[in-house]
Amino acid sequence: MANSPVLLVHGGAWAIPDELVEAHLAGIRCALAAGWSVLQHGGPAIDAVESAVLVMEDDDAFDAGRGSFLNRDGKVQLDAMIMDGRSLAAGAVGAVERIRNPISLARKILSQSEHVYFAGEHAELFALEHGVSLIDNSELVIPRELERFNRSRQEVGKHNPQELFTGHAGAGDTVGAVALDVNGNLSAGTSTGGNPTKVPGRIGDASLIGCGGYADNQSAAVSMTGWGEAIMKLVLGKWACDRVADGDSPERASIAAVAYLKQRLDAHGGLILLDTIGRYGIAHNTPRMAWGLQTRDKTLCGIQKP
Repeated sequence: MANSPVLLVHGGAWAIPDELVEAHLAGIRCALAAGWSVLQHGGPAIDAVESAVLVMEDDDAFDAGRGSFLNRDGKVQLDAMIMDGRSLAAGAVGAVERIRNPISLARKILSQSEHVYFAGEHAELFALEHGVSLIDNSELVIPRELERFNRSRQEVGKHNPQELFTGHAGAGDTVGAVALDVNGNLSAGTSTGGNPTKVPGRIGDASLIGCGGYADNQSAAVSMTGWGEAIMKLVLGKWACDRVADGDSPERASIAAVAYLKQRLDAHGGLILLDTIGRYGIAHNTPRMAWGLQTRDKTLCGIQKP
């Protein structure tokens, strides 16, 4: 008997200001449409996840792909991961500067390499060797982020990491998607440009398997967003999936994961979580989180408050 497919996406958990709400909602709707076009025709969850995340990477409202924050050198460096819950196959890239859509390169690593993770210039070399064109880093830079970069250079050391997610000092616009297909398979993907004026070479949680994302048909699929250093220390994506494997609903497990993040490290973030029977959870402890849900019966999207 075929499963009823589900697609869940997020566009980051942070203090999204009122003037950016509609742009985030529009991006979420486009991501849902792209991913659902795969699932509704019986396509695999991993294709739906890649399609949804790719749309958000191309949308400069988000901190993923074009429009991402600049690092201290004034460049965009991107991280992404994707995982297949059926086989546990995964692919990831970190600190790439000449890749338009890192989620698609992560997918290519999953399918065409015996390895899981490539970083920096060697990830770009892998891309070239496997038919992915490189771009100039300037194609990922937009005027809004150049202005933010120039302001930030005057404010180094004035903001702590938490303010990136609780105030307007910056943003936590990591994007992600989780999906369940008609065959009962799960997938997860996460993509980010990281924090504003981050140290070059810094890799956060988003591209790390079990931290920023995870998928396992025996538990759940998850995509995280928030303060990467804290999420990494707790391996929080896998932690949330393990709660589902132990019997919690995705709703309870997602709430527990955010509480654990706050209790252990006084940190901020959010997540989307989906299990193999289509139950889902959305939780965060930031002022707002952009999200969207698509099933055969309904389409929902919003800028959720805690």
